Amino acid sequence: MGPFIIPFVKVWLLFFIVGTIFGAVNGWFNAHATFYGADQSPFSLGGACGYDNTLHAGFGANTAALSGALFRDGEACGACYQLRCDYRADPKWCLRRASVTITATNFCPSNNNGGWCNPPHHHFDMSLPAFLRIARHGDEGIVPVLYRRVPCKRRGGVRFTLKGQSSFNMVMITNVGGSGNVKAAWIRGSRTRTWLPMNRNWGANWQSSIDLRNQRLSFKLTLVDGKTLEFLNVVPSTWKFGQTFASIRQFF
Repeated sequence: MGPFIIPFVKVWLLFFIVGTIFGAVNGWFNAHATFYGADQSPFSLGGACGYDNTLHAGFGANTAALSGALFRDGEACGACYQLRCDYRADPKWCLRRASVTITATNFCPSNNNGGWCNPPHHHFDMSLPAFLRIARHGDEGIVPVLYRRVPCKRRGGVRFTLKGQSSFNMVMITNVGGSGNVKAAWIRGSRTRTWLPMNRNWGANWQSSIDLRNQRLSFKLTLVDGKTLEFLNVVPSTWKFGQTFASIRQFF
């Protein structure tokens, strides 16, 4: 064997180790999934992301709460994941060749009993309609899954819901396509003329502390993948707190 030839077994071992370290096969990562909210409307599971209604937010019923390793203090809010039940690992409860795309809308907290959402677990606590797309409903309650990040496909444009009072502006940003989750946001009034950075208040809610009442509002968003769009004059000067405005622009 020549000095520059690596034995086949070492090559195989190298790929095995790399695959084990990254926990992925062909872009799919290992995780587990459960379901929650069986006695609630699936549209009310906006939780830690602050979505008042996931249907109105543009996400529908296929949503999930993410463990801390995936949620990342709310940065994952609005992100999309494709999940499929690992039929080879659990043929009793998994539906074969079934998959579902979910939107991250909530946080699955850790507990003191070694729960599935404790670090460093990657876990999806899914709405019941989403869970039943990939698994049977039985006594098991938890199934092994494979997941990967996928682009979010939304209908219509990005939406902005205005909350707060007087000089405290809190804006809930929803129906975001592309990578789905917002990394940075700016706001501009028609009289301020400069982009003002906003801070994440919690989840999908971003805040600023300047009085922008009676002004047309524009927004600039940067997603986690670096894509940036401006939404100019998407809100008229007659806006009121509590209103939602849909733009005509969208991330892809």
